Amino acid sequence: MSQRQVLQVFEQYQKARTQFVQTVAELASRPQNIETLQNAGVMSLLRPLLLDIVPTIQQTAALALGRLANYNDDLAEAVVKGDILPQLVYSLAEQNRFYKKAAAFVLRAVAKHSPQLAQSVVDCGALDALVICLEEFDPGVKESAAWALGYIARHNGELAQAVVDAGAVPLLVLCIQEPELSLKRIAASALSDICKHSPELAQTVVDAGAIAHLAQMILNPDAKLKRQVFSALSQISKHSVDLAEMVVEAEIFPAVLTCLKDSDEYVRKNVATLIREIAKHTPELAQLIVNAGGVAAVVDYVGDSKGNVRLPGIMMLGYVAAHSENLAMAVIVSKGVVQLAIALTEEPEDHIQAACAWALGQIGRHTPEHARAVAVSNVLPKLLQCYLRTESSEDLQTKSKKALKNILQKCVHLPSLEPLLHDAPPNILKHVVGQFSKVLPHDSKARRLFVTSGGLKKVQEIKTEPGSALAEYINTINNQYPEEVVKYYSPGYSDALLERLEEYPAQQ
Repeated sequence: MSQRQVLQVFEQYQKARTQFVQTVAELASRPQNIETLQNAGVMSLLRPLLLDIVPTIQQTAALALGRLANYNDDLAEAVVKGDILPQLVYSLAEQNRFYKKAAAFVLRAVAKHSPQLAQSVVDCGALDALVICLEEFDPGVKESAAWALGYIARHNGELAQAVVDAGAVPLLVLCIQEPELSLKRIAASALSDICKHSPELAQTVVDAGAIAHLAQMILNPDAKLKRQVFSALSQISKHSVDLAEMVVEAEIFPAVLTCLKDSDEYVRKNVATLIREIAKHTPELAQLIVNAGGVAAVVDYVGDSKGNVRLPGIMMLGYVAAHSENLAMAVIVSKGVVQLAIALTEEPEDHIQAACAWALGQIGRHTPEHARAVAVSNVLPKLLQCYLRTESSEDLQTKSKKALKNILQKCVHLPSLEPLLHDAPPNILKHVVGQFSKVLPHDSKARRLFVTSGGLKKVQEIKTEPGSALAEYINTINNQYPEEVVKYYSPGYSDALLERLEEYPAQQ
C-alpha cells in the first residue's frame, strides 16, 4: 500500500469520526432522540473521542456528552460511572478554550441534577480546574466555569462551602465587573447560589466586596442581569440584620422601587422579595423602607400582580405591619388592607390566601383603630370562610383562625362583627360575643341597633355551657336590656305567649 493510500485511509477515518460526533451532538440536542442514543451505547463510543488527536473531535464529543448528561439524571449517572469526569478535568487544564467550554458544560450538566452527582463532580477534582478557568482571558470560558460552579453550589451548604474553599468567590466578584453581559449574569447567579445557604457563606461573598458591585447594576437595562442581581442581594439580606443593613447602606433605596414596575415579571418578583427580606428584620429597617415610599410602591405592586409574583409583596406588608402600631398604620394609610382583601378574594391558591390572612392579622391585631380598618374592608366573613372550608389546607385554616382571633380581640366596630354571629363556630363566636359584651354597656345607640338588627335574638339562640366564657359574655349583654325585652327575643317565647292566651279566661 502506497503512502498516499495510507494517508487516504487516515483521512477517511478522521472524516468518519468527525461526522459521527457531529451527528451524535446534533441528535442529542433533540429530546426525542435521547433514549435511542442511550440504547445504542453512545456513551462508551464517545468516551475515547475525548482523547482524540483532532481538537474539534474532542470538543464535539464533549458537547454531545454534555447534551446527554443534561437530559436526565440517569444519563448524568452514566457519565460518572463511565469514568469520564476525571478525563474532562484533566483536559480542562491542557486544552484550548473551545474544549474548556465544552468540558465545563459537561460538568455543569452532571452537577445540576442532584447533590450526589454534584459531589461526584467535586470528588474528581473539578473545582480547582474550574476556578483556574475563571482566570482565563476568554470570557466564554469564564462564563462556562462560573455556570458549573453555581450549579454545584446551589444544592446545599457543604457543596457551596467547597466552592468557596476552592477560592471561587473573589474571582466571581471580578467576573461581575467584566463588560460582557452574559458573564455578569452567570457570575451574579453563582454568587446568589452560594449566599443562599447560610449567614457565613453570605458573609464570605460580602467580604469579597460583592454588594457594591451588585448595587451598581440595579438600574442596568438588561432584565436577565437585574433578575440575578436582585436575587443575590435578597439571598444576602435574608440571613441577618447586619447583612440586610449592609445591603441598605449601598444606597439601593429609593432606586430599587422603580424596578417594582419593570416590564419583566421576574425582576419585579425578585425586587419585592429583596424588600421583604430587608423589612422583616427590624422596625428600623421597615421604617427606612416606609420613608423611601416603599410601602405605597409595594401596595401598588400587589394590586398589579397575580399568583406567586404577588406573594413576596403580600408578605412584605405583613412583616412591616407586625413590627409596630405606627408601621401597621402606614400600611393602612397606603391602602394596603384594600389590596390584601382583593388578593384574598381573587387568589385561588391556598398558600397565597394564607399569606393574605396572616398579613391582615398582623395589621389588625394592634388597636381598635387598626382592627376597624381591617374589618370595614369586609374580610372577616372571607377569613371565616377560609377557616371553615373543608378543602382548605391546614396552613390556611390555622392562619385564618389566628388572624380572625387577632382582629376580633381588638375590633369594636359592631356592624362588621354582626354577620359572624350567624355563621361562626363556637370557638370563634366566643370572641365575637365577647366584643359585643365590651361595647354595648357603653353605647346606647349600639344597644338599640343590636336589637333592631336581630343581634339580640341571635344571641339568645346560642347554646352555652353554664359558667363558660361565652355564657358570661351573653349574661353581660342580657343585663343591658330590660328582662321582658330579653324574654321577648328568647327562643320559645311566642309559644309561651300563645299558651298563656289559651289559658286566659275569656271575659263574659
